[in-house]
Amino acid sequence: MSAATTPIDELSPGRKIFAFGVMCIGFFIALLDIQIVSASLRDIGGGLSAGSDETAWVQTSYLIAEIIVIPLSGWLSRVMSTRWLFSVSAAGFTVTSLMCGWAWDINSMIAFRALQGFLGGSMIPTVFTAAFAFFKGPKVVVAAATIGALSSLAPTLGPTIGGWITDNYSWHWLFFVNLVPGIFITVAVPLLVRIDKPDLSLLRGADYPGMVLMALFLGCLEYTLEEGPRWDWFGDDTIRATAWIAGISGILFIWRSLTFERPVVDLRALKSRNFALGCFFSFVTGIGLFSTIYLTPLFLGRVRGFSALEIGLAVFSTGVFQVMAIPVYTWCARRIDLRWLLMFGLACFTVSMWNFTPITHDWGWRELLLPQALRGFSQQFAVAPTVTLTLGGLAPDRLKLASGLFNLMRNLGGAIGIAGCATILNDRTNLHFLRLAENLTPANPAMTQLLQQVTVAQTAALGGDAQRGHQAALQLLWSLTMREAQTLTYSDAFMVLFACLAIATVTVPLMRKVAPPKGPSADAH
Repeated sequence: MSAATTPIDELSPGRKIFAFGVMCIGFFIALLDIQIVSASLRDIGGGLSAGSDETAWVQTSYLIAEIIVIPLSGWLSRVMSTRWLFSVSAAGFTVTSLMCGWAWDINSMIAFRALQGFLGGSMIPTVFTAAFAFFKGPKVVVAAATIGALSSLAPTLGPTIGGWITDNYSWHWLFFVNLVPGIFITVAVPLLVRIDKPDLSLLRGADYPGMVLMALFLGCLEYTLEEGPRWDWFGDDTIRATAWIAGISGILFIWRSLTFERPVVDLRALKSRNFALGCFFSFVTGIGLFSTIYLTPLFLGRVRGFSALEIGLAVFSTGVFQVMAIPVYTWCARRIDLRWLLMFGLACFTVSMWNFTPITHDWGWRELLLPQALRGFSQQFAVAPTVTLTLGGLAPDRLKLASGLFNLMRNLGGAIGIAGCATILNDRTNLHFLRLAENLTPANPAMTQLLQQVTVAQTAALGGDAQRGHQAALQLLWSLTMREAQTLTYSDAFMVLFACLAIATVTVPLMRKVAPPKGPSADAH
């Protein structure tokens, strides 16, 4: 029987594994590009003559576009078929990656990054559908472990890979590295993947108003979360307007999705306890994953003054320990209830956040090794079982639409987590600074002695100018106080993450046990 007509159940195991592996490459690079620019924004801004506020949109525009298209991917895959949606998504991602590398100013870069996120975002949820279509029984555990590893490994390694590329080549290669794998995926997926067939009849009577409401809701929500901490939240007219639009369109979108016969996103799947809890766990792990990826490089850059490459190397241990956890998890998943593995993973993730809280201004890779190693190991156990427990119990005809919602929750959790951490850093830094400054008075002998010593040293260095020497000493004292205030604030942020993950951990027993699916493949759509 030819490849064009071979049912998925009759494909050889080797071909299924190879096809799934090709799709996983696309899944990985789409997730990698979320964070690959994070350690190199300063270099991109310098190359495009842009300020820090403008450069932040290189990441924000990608996130907004991606978070809009991910829940749309279930409907798109039914219209176009899984293989053609994935192939078109890979092709669009590849072309826009090339355009990002060729960007001539910050406006063109922002536009191309938005297109890159929108066109490439469909590769993320589609691979979940493929995993449950290609594999049955215990093999689903291995597929879920692979997806879980990649979904947390890609954003973790993003700063490391991006920093190395920028330091050794240039920021342009952050995007050019996507070209070869992108072309390979674009060509290989149509030849290898046979899961379902296109259904263009779905274009008639589709929920287009729901799509518009969803785009308004998610786009404005993402903008509010990303830009809110930098613009004093509701003190800014634009943030206030986007928040109102997000709130109103969100309510209308939920109403539309629950009342329309064929909604673009299957919110009714939340009636399933496992799916609702799985989305919650995906949301919380998104908070923990993306927030720590945001906080750690920021601490190393602002407090320690590390370069992009030094930051990447310092956080690299997380990825190493996660890779080491993959065979351990795979072995355990075949013998132990996935709910207890999930609880173990979330508990370890919680402990890793607690180990971050004693952070001091001199922490480097050695001090970060233990909490990052624990986080990397726990991520595999926190993410992979959630995939099987959440999606494994759904009927094949609901899997596509539900997988988009499941992935949306992880990215939405990341957006809210980063926004919350940024707000904590803005607000608590000032509070800690004022509290520390209250003790910096002439009545403090240690401060007086330090000020005198520095004044004498600076006066001598400045040729006997005592006034300038005293000013330099005061400036140094201010810098030391701000450094300690910032460090205390990072500890506060990790404490909040600890609380979020602790809450998620104790709710795991509410999930029902799910056996690996043994029913028909996705051809049953």
